[in-house]
Amino acid sequence: LAGLTVWASRRGRLERVGAGDLALYAVATHKLARIVAKAPVTSPLRAPFTEMEGASGPAELHEHVTGHGWRRAAGELLTCPFCLGQWIGTGFVFGGILAPRATRAVAATFAVHAGSDALQFAYAALERTDH
Repeated sequence: LAGLTVWASRRGRLERVGAGDLALYAVATHKLARIVAKAPVTSPLRAPFTEMEGASGPAELHEHVTGHGWRRAAGELLTCPFCLGQWIGTGFVFGGILAPRATRAVAATFAVHAGSDALQFAYAALERTDH
């Protein structure tokens, strides 16, 4: 983080991140971290470091971290959306500074996906209510 800050500052690219971008990056970071850490589609990335334990929620898996040393550390990082959030958030913030249009497009895609998930859960909850 310090290195990226110095690098961007020396190139005159370090600027204030607006509230709208912060909100966009926060939602996108949340969604992308959940996809990397929990989604079945990304389980091959986690497989060398984990053992499958089962489902932990809708479209999410629970995996047990295995191994020792760097292998265990990698598994802990790849299965923890909170841990991944720091790195993904850094990518969005500095991506927004260095390539704002592309970063906003990627972040918007994940933010829309997060919004869609919220609507799916709301719809499912409405279906469960008595009419």
